[in-house]
Amino acid sequence: MLGPLSRHLPLLGQLRGYDGTAFKGDVAAGLTTAIMLIPQGMAYAMLAGLDPIIGLYASTLPLVVYALFGTSRQLAVGPVAMVSLLVASGVGAIVGPDGDPLVYAGYAALLALMVGVMQLLMGVVRLGFLVKFLSHPVIAGFTSAAALIIGLSQLKHVLGVNIASSHYVHEIILSAIEKAGEIQPITLGIAVASVVTLTVLKKVAPRFPRFLLVVVGGTLAVWGLGLDSQGVAIVGSVPDGFPGPRLPSLSLDAVTQLLPVAVTISLVGFMESISVAKNFARQNGYEVDADQELKGLGFANIVGSVFQGYPVTGGFSRTAVNAQAGAVTGMASVITGVVVALTLVFLTPLFYFLPKAVLAAIIMTAVFGLIDVKEARHLWHVSRSDLAMMGLTFVATLTLGIEQGILVGVAASLVWFVWSTSKPHVAVLGRLPGSTVYRNVDRYDQAQCTPGVLALRIDAPLFFANTLFLKRTLQELEGQMDHPLRHLVLDAKGIGSVDASGDGVLHEIIDEYRSRGVQVWFAGMRGPVRDVLRRSGLLAKVGEEHLVHRVHEAVDAIAPPPRLELAPDLKVAVGGEA
Repeated sequence: MLGPLSRHLPLLGQLRGYDGTAFKGDVAAGLTTAIMLIPQGMAYAMLAGLDPIIGLYASTLPLVVYALFGTSRQLAVGPVAMVSLLVASGVGAIVGPDGDPLVYAGYAALLALMVGVMQLLMGVVRLGFLVKFLSHPVIAGFTSAAALIIGLSQLKHVLGVNIASSHYVHEIILSAIEKAGEIQPITLGIAVASVVTLTVLKKVAPRFPRFLLVVVGGTLAVWGLGLDSQGVAIVGSVPDGFPGPRLPSLSLDAVTQLLPVAVTISLVGFMESISVAKNFARQNGYEVDADQELKGLGFANIVGSVFQGYPVTGGFSRTAVNAQAGAVTGMASVITGVVVALTLVFLTPLFYFLPKAVLAAIIMTAVFGLIDVKEARHLWHVSRSDLAMMGLTFVATLTLGIEQGILVGVAASLVWFVWSTSKPHVAVLGRLPGSTVYRNVDRYDQAQCTPGVLALRIDAPLFFANTLFLKRTLQELEGQMDHPLRHLVLDAKGIGSVDASGDGVLHEIIDEYRSRGVQVWFAGMRGPVRDVLRRSGLLAKVGEEHLVHRVHEAVDAIAPPPRLELAPDLKVAVGGEA
């Protein structure tokens, strides 16, 4: 009974053999993560353009729901910077910077509902693989640019001046420069002190509750010194109590307007969450189910929308803290949600004097760490094309906007993939002296071609994008031969699949060569490819006797070499570099 049920509620499976030691670890982790999440949740809600209290609404029941349905034991779900900025860009475009806060919150809740439904449906129909279209360089470029936008968007709270909201970095910087004379020194001092404290403690005492420290310190400073009367912006009155259930207002026009950002959050949020979940699952020796993760996040967002929250996902920094503090199962998230709920009921008056500059400092220190300079250096040495994708996405996000930036990155990645696979790697093969081993003549100077024989290896599937390239390559290589072509031997080990266009061009090549008296051989053809070509009639056209396992079998049948004793250093050359 428990087995089938635990497939739908993975937390039940995690609790098998649950003991006091595991419970202590989950309690410690749940409390530690809650201490970190409370100020973070309020800060990220402010980043999203919402009242800080909504960040706490989004940090209660969604955590409990994810713990029930998610497969990660350490993932800490809740508001995150990236999703908060996407909410601000999507909802802000509809409501406007001076819109009604209640209307704004209603749209944010509707967005959470849309994201939840999308993620749930993606999980049900097993579309977790879609996240693969978001390549790591694209995500790194998008994240780095978004981190700049997120961090600089907090300048108005750090400087204490009114800077118009914008998703373009240059507009924010120019506005800040224009209003440099209006900077409030006390507000700036609070922000700088908070940033320095958070940065130093992260290095010297990473497990210390640094977020709680700056929140308490900033609140006491404002309260004790009366800094709010000197122009320091504070959170002010925070409604207490737990929000009652209320379905977001559904409007076809609103749904249509929010659809692009909802799709972006569904994919980007899941990408961030699953990458973090897999990382910690690998460290702790278990597996996560991508489709079940989608369901868990979907249910969490749906429930969060009903209780006046906004979209949530898994975050790296809180997950790291959760794991380091001893989280063993999803019960740690349940405990975190309960602690935040108790805070809502009993402790909200304590946030009255909390300066917004402290919340801005929390956001800035969190997101500037997302600027991935290390990844750019790595790609410079490993793959310049991936570095170009990262740079393009980075620039597009800064200049065009958040949603447009990631769409440009994904589109460019797909175009680059099609273009690169349209010109696959091919290798002319020659026999190593005294052996039956064939290697790329461009890499092995001693490899010798057989007169009248063109042995060619293709390292890619044959499909519509590269069929013309194959025909042209064969023509060029034949033109470079010293002897008339009599036999074409295609090493097919690297051909993983053949589509209708690929099959068609193979038929054309064989017909054209046969009309000239050239015989075609296939070596090492894979089973699935063999099945396709058998159904199309190509194998019957070639002849089963022209299907061999290795290139040397075809060449031996064409022009048997004199029997030579293998050189000792070539007897194991089969596994060498090609």
